[in-house]
Amino acid sequence: MTANPVSNPTPATAVERRERAVRAAVEQGLLGPEQPVVGLLDVTGIRAAAAELRAAFDEVVAPGTPVLHAFAVKAAALVPVLRLLTDEGLGCEVASPGELALARAAGADPGRIVLDSPAKTPAELREALDLGIAVNADNPQELARLDALVGAAFPRSPLGLRVNPQVGGGSIDALSTATATSKFGVALRDVGARDWVVRAFAERPWLTRLHAHVGSQGCPLELMAAGVQAAYELAEEINETIGRRQIDTLDIGGGLPVNFTSDEITPSYREYARLLRATVPGLLDGRYGLVTEFGRSLLAKSGVVLARVEYAKSAGGRPIAVTHAGAQLATRTVFAPTSWPLRVATYDADGRPKRTGPDGPVTQDIAGPCCFAGDLVAENRALPELAAGDLVALLDTGAYYFSNHFAYNSLPRPGVYGFAPSTDGVRFAEVRKPQTVAEIVAESGGAEAEGLTAL
Repeated sequence: MTANPVSNPTPATAVERRERAVRAAVEQGLLGPEQPVVGLLDVTGIRAAAAELRAAFDEVVAPGTPVLHAFAVKAAALVPVLRLLTDEGLGCEVASPGELALARAAGADPGRIVLDSPAKTPAELREALDLGIAVNADNPQELARLDALVGAAFPRSPLGLRVNPQVGGGSIDALSTATATSKFGVALRDVGARDWVVRAFAERPWLTRLHAHVGSQGCPLELMAAGVQAAYELAEEINETIGRRQIDTLDIGGGLPVNFTSDEITPSYREYARLLRATVPGLLDGRYGLVTEFGRSLLAKSGVVLARVEYAKSAGGRPIAVTHAGAQLATRTVFAPTSWPLRVATYDADGRPKRTGPDGPVTQDIAGPCCFAGDLVAENRALPELAAGDLVALLDTGAYYFSNHFAYNSLPRPGVYGFAPSTDGVRFAEVRKPQTVAEIVAESGGAEAEGLTAL
């Protein structure tokens, strides 16, 4: 009798990978009394997100169209993460000398780096031009600086201009960059601005790109597409006025919002790409190269902040779990909880999912370690009742939460580890070591302790 062939096991879902990683992090000592908070990144999930992005746009652009997906470094300013994304075929969008240095340390090719910022210094511009990095100028004064630096030569760097299409904002004002008074780009609907932009391109044959970014979290896809359409129509007008295809590339920014209410990935890159095909078909017909600058949507779903409950107490009859993850990590969530709510998963001290007791879930607060009353990552949340030693997981935290540390109370940056399935369970790779107290002292001028008393 012939044996049935052994089938490959079904790949684990993102939730299953997360559950196994939490348990393994405890078993392998990444989390415990001495290291009470840690960041975990699902490498399988990150690779899948990058593949989905590439596939979504490959589906809608004409064959042979140059497409660069440049990851917004601010979303995860960690060299190993940037290296992983580089290996997955992505470039880097940077907005500071530090972010550029991180991208280069990760091995990103200068030709696949885009420099955006509303406040670039002459030194930053010179460095970008020397390296051949693409630059999107933000305003007329910056364009004048480029005039002086470029001179009569045609630069190696692709150079563009950022415009604000002023199509409106989303539900989070601070992340809406296409409002009437946004600080970014040339405001197209201001008096005389559009004519100035057309002249600016006509006078500079080396100005070959147009950049627009409507915003990010809280911006609906239709608003994003409207901003892209405005930039496309402007590019068509400029090229027609000049009489040649001077603008050859459109940088449409990023901004795909993330669903923070469940494990479902929605909206998807494919949904956005298809909306662009329906709204701005000329953008994708092969006449223009394309640059995107997605960040949060590539990483958010693949990250977990895992923190130990140090104490469980109550006040006014409400239970409070005091953990080591608060405003220093979840800064936006603590200060703007309605805009940045986070899902919370609970585990016992061994990393097993915490079960609800016979009386059902308990309404409780999840507090952080910072010394102010508002340091709450979840308030009045119905969860299995937590006890000291249990674990709290803040979900969807792969973007911004690890690399934008708020050093309140001189709390250390936690260690960050990537994880992936292995034949014997879960393998971890160090992304960033936990910050030591000695490093905090050094950062805070420890070597200059006598500096002021000597004055």
